[in-house]
Amino acid sequence: MNSRPTLLLLAALTAVAGVRAADRCPCCAAEAAAAAAPALSNRSVYQLDASWTNDAGRTFQLAELRGRPVVLAMFFTSCGYACPRIVADMTQIQQTLPAAVRARVQFVLVSFDHERDTVAALHAYREQHDLNANWVLLRGAPGDIRELAAVLGVKYKQDAAGMFEHSNLITVLNPEGEVVHQRAGLEGGLAAASQAVLAAR
Repeated sequence: MNSRPTLLLLAALTAVAGVRAADRCPCCAAEAAAAAAPALSNRSVYQLDASWTNDAGRTFQLAELRGRPVVLAMFFTSCGYACPRIVADMTQIQQTLPAAVRARVQFVLVSFDHERDTVAALHAYREQHDLNANWVLLRGAPGDIRELAAVLGVKYKQDAAGMFEHSNLITVLNPEGEVVHQRAGLEGGLAAASQAVLAAR
């Protein structure tokens, strides 16, 4: 019996098994998806080269949000007035969306306060405000915070007491991370923000 065809068949099956194993590997799948995805535009926030940390202590890249509409605001957990109102407004936007859309939208809070908004502080804030898994709470290095704020048009400064004066902006990003709408201030504009989310799908 000629063993050469058998050996060739075994080699082919091994190669196929290797490809299937690679398909099952999350790292390989993520790399393949990133390679296959079209390049981001120069208007995308996801072009920023920064690593953040979420309230579970995991390193997080903004580009992980790609593919979904995003409602984003900058805040700090010890804020006693404006930030709770911003979070309440974002929650209201979430509640007004149809259920199928709501499940896809990510709500992102990025802290100004590098020193005090630790992973534990962010996690406690999530629990205090009953923010579900569609919410992402992030902390980062001061330079990365400044860069993101500049891109979004958010102005902020820390006062002598360690509190922050800041712009009150809720930003809607399309699935490619491009700014498509901003609600400025603390009054009204939520219907327009919700419509922007729906249009961004």
